[in-house]
Amino acid sequence: MSNKPNTIFKYEGFTTQSLLNLKAQSVYFGSPRNFNDPYDCAITASITDPTTIELEHLREFYISDPNFSAKGKKQLEELSEDELKIQLLRGANVALDKAKEIFLNNNGITCFSERNDDLLMWSHYGGQYKGFCLEFLTEYEPFNNLRKVQYVKKMPIIRMDSFVYDKNLEKLLDDIYCTKSLSWAYEKEWRGLHKQAGTLYTYKPKALKAIYFGPDIEQQALEIICLILAGQNPEVELWKGIRSEFEFKVNFTNFTYTSYIEAKRKGLI
Repeated sequence: MSNKPNTIFKYEGFTTQSLLNLKAQSVYFGSPRNFNDPYDCAITASITDPTTIELEHLREFYISDPNFSAKGKKQLEELSEDELKIQLLRGANVALDKAKEIFLNNNGITCFSERNDDLLMWSHYGGQYKGFCLEFLTEYEPFNNLRKVQYVKKMPIIRMDSFVYDKNLEKLLDDIYCTKSLSWAYEKEWRGLHKQAGTLYTYKPKALKAIYFGPDIEQQALEIICLILAGQNPEVELWKGIRSEFEFKVNFTNFTYTSYIEAKRKGLI
């Protein structure tokens, strides 16, 4: 996408799993069934009633389909407009529901944000300010193939004719699964989709540009993360979060692990 940011951020709590992922230089594509938003990836798209002209075009489309049985074509020819509308809407809704279940049961999603300083994000996903935030360059996989989440007030609406003619149900569902309530707009989310949930995707070391530590991260936790990075990716930038005394904001100060150890030795931290 043309408006894709150059870098993207992923908030993490300080957990055993987040450390294992960092050590493995991997991001996890989890099941959308575990999301905290009950509507996320479970929203219902409504299909608009086709017009009379659209119905007749759809009738002709199926009648001319060589894969459609002769008996089915004859039944279509005999259906009234209302009967045809009922049949088509029923079939489309069944197909959508089936595709949604397949997606929820099989596909994985990993989530990112355009921002690294959002207070709610640090609270909800950054271990209540005690975790960290990873910054990735979007020129590397899988960060170069992320989808921007759209925030809306109402459920998506799908046109019957585009649903049938395009036959691109996968693209349609991708759009739906990257749609959330306007209430979550503060997340400024981008997400990656994977065909298999539970996949740990390994990225190139250069893809990780920086790491931002929460203002309340424990010293021991910070040192553990720095040691992991020093052993496998010492070029990663290190930034320590500090609560602003003048506004509701987290500021970040750049540091090196060597300078941190020296300051600790002198009792400055």
